[in-house]
Amino acid sequence: MNQVWGEGTESEPERIGPMGWLRAVLRGLPLAVVVFGGLLILLTIRLVEKPIWGVKRPLTPWITQTVCRTAFVILGIRFSASGQQMRRIGAVVANHSSWMDIFALNAKKRVYFVSKAEVANWPGIGWLAKATGTVFINRDRREAAAQVKMFEERLDAGHKLLFFPEGTSTDSRRVLPFKSTLFAAFFTPHLREVMHVQPVTVIYRAPEGEDSRFYGWWGGMDFGPHLLKVLAQGRQGSVELVYHEPVKVSEFDSRKALAAYCETTVRAPLALAGLDFAHEESAAQG
Repeated sequence: MNQVWGEGTESEPERIGPMGWLRAVLRGLPLAVVVFGGLLILLTIRLVEKPIWGVKRPLTPWITQTVCRTAFVILGIRFSASGQQMRRIGAVVANHSSWMDIFALNAKKRVYFVSKAEVANWPGIGWLAKATGTVFINRDRREAAAQVKMFEERLDAGHKLLFFPEGTSTDSRRVLPFKSTLFAAFFTPHLREVMHVQPVTVIYRAPEGEDSRFYGWWGGMDFGPHLLKVLAQGRQGSVELVYHEPVKVSEFDSRKALAAYCETTVRAPLALAGLDFAHEESAAQG
């Protein structure tokens, strides 16, 4: 069973007034048109793209980026990014706070998510994930060799694979310890000498006057009510991406050392923003 951080955490039901419902409709309808219209266009182009280029996707990622950027405009959420995007062969690792991470990380950079296999069967999200080239994995040691081979194929095709090393999403205010298991594939003889890893920090700032966890989606939260809450919100908050300097895998002597470095790097901007509650709690306990 996969770890679910904060499972069982309850929150007060959201009370949405008439204006909130109006905002939800005025945002939700165009968002649905953009997302599913973009999906239809993507699948149509993929019919031509796949026979010619196979696993490579020179055309369809532009559609994904356009859809994700447009989604933030429709939602009224401010989006910004800093730092240089990696151009080398390699993977991207980021903290995981919400379903909105998919839009945020796709909006700026052409990436392909690595996700647990169950996501492929989720209504809506699963369809979108499949269409955009997500790599689905079972966390089963018996399948490790096949998964490494799949990673190598995608990386050789120039894909930037994106991992969430925490293994679960949080309330957006903390970074959980990075699991080193996912970094093991980077240390195969074929990849270690050529591969780089770029840490990325995703920072959510809640709307003024709202709980700082407003955009976090974790534990037993249902997708529908959380989406409705975001759609109905009046003045929105913001999301920021911080791209850190890529590091070469061969510079680290183990997957644990690389995982620890990436965790520390991703955590730093949250601490500067006063959002790293996990770090504060750890310090208090110490």
